[in-house]
Amino acid sequence: MALATCMGAALVSCSDAGAEEDGRSAASPAVGEELAGLAQQAADTGSLGIVVRVDSGDGKPVEAARQAAWTKNDHRLAADDLFRVGSNTKTVTATLVLQQVAEGRIGLDDPVEKWLPGQLEDGEDITVRMLLNHTSGLGDFLLTPQFLPSLTGQEQRTWTPEQLLAGTPQRVSAPGETYSYSNANYEALGLVLEKATGTSLAELIEKRITEPLGMENSFLATNADWDTAGTTGKQHVTGYEPAAERLKTILSGTVDLPEGVGFTGPERPGDNVDTSAIDPSWSWAAGGMVSTAQDWQRFLTALMSGELLPEAQLKQMRTTVDAPEEGGGYGLGLMRVDTPCGTVWGHTGGLPGYSSEIYTDVSGRRSVAVLTSTNFGIKEEKAATANKALVDAATCQMLGEPQPSDGPTA
Repeated sequence: MALATCMGAALVSCSDAGAEEDGRSAASPAVGEELAGLAQQAADTGSLGIVVRVDSGDGKPVEAARQAAWTKNDHRLAADDLFRVGSNTKTVTATLVLQQVAEGRIGLDDPVEKWLPGQLEDGEDITVRMLLNHTSGLGDFLLTPQFLPSLTGQEQRTWTPEQLLAGTPQRVSAPGETYSYSNANYEALGLVLEKATGTSLAELIEKRITEPLGMENSFLATNADWDTAGTTGKQHVTGYEPAAERLKTILSGTVDLPEGVGFTGPERPGDNVDTSAIDPSWSWAAGGMVSTAQDWQRFLTALMSGELLPEAQLKQMRTTVDAPEEGGGYGLGLMRVDTPCGTVWGHTGGLPGYSSEIYTDVSGRRSVAVLTSTNFGIKEEKAATANKALVDAATCQMLGEPQPSDGPTA
């Protein structure tokens, strides 16, 4: 159950005269209206808050923000709000590692023991590549009894990456044997990066990714203080999760939660809890970044078009292992997802109260982002169906393909 796998009045933008003057085609207003309608339907069905942004590469991007009516009392959401992008952070971490590979500081086949002596079981047999593509065999610390109280917000504790690795369960398979998603892989990679460069992860992200790309609204979270309006001019999205009993029902087919275990936060209508105060800093190199739809699309576009990596490393990044649970394959910090309208590249993200899917086409010219202000709330059947209908429609629009007539599946 990996947590890997916004909003007020609608904000719908369509191409203006300037786009036509430079030879690009204008997006139809109907496209924005359709996506806004699907976003509202998803919000009302259980997604609660939605930001969708589509850049088809042929005009001004189309974006919409929609939310369930009761959530407006907490936060009137906008398409450029700050959002916890969760495991999309893994693509940034992988990019930083591959930059070091290109510069000769790190080798993909280096044993992890070389960089983190004694910190991982079978560290001599686990390579950097295996950490990147989740074939290390490491278990995940997320649902361990020691960590679950921090994940749900019941315990206020600051975890170091070393502590999380020490609490990672024994391996689920032999190194290199099979794909098994684990946040522990990327906690380890963050430490490898810092050891190889002598620079903190936050500084590496700023110097090599966000600053060069002009991602002014993106940063690595170090706490749960989201009073950002005074410094960035941006609001931070309010996130929600189902209350304990509803959560137990949702997860009954996956894990048997102990009675009373649920997310901590103020109660909200519809048997929901406001999870915004839960500290996500533990996720660090595995999922700690905060960004906006536009900023993250800018990153993925730069990555996939070859701006951030040499051709050889980009090719390695897009070399995948089978990962059916991700909808296709997993490369080095990058998912290949086979959608009804074609193959896309990017990642998904999930933290308490936040879920995201952000993709590009293979060239990086087109991109799509769907940000949802709940994670477990969209596991319920009706919510999942409506959310997937929106993601499919937005992705098909990004690829310039009509959505299949048989519609989405849950």
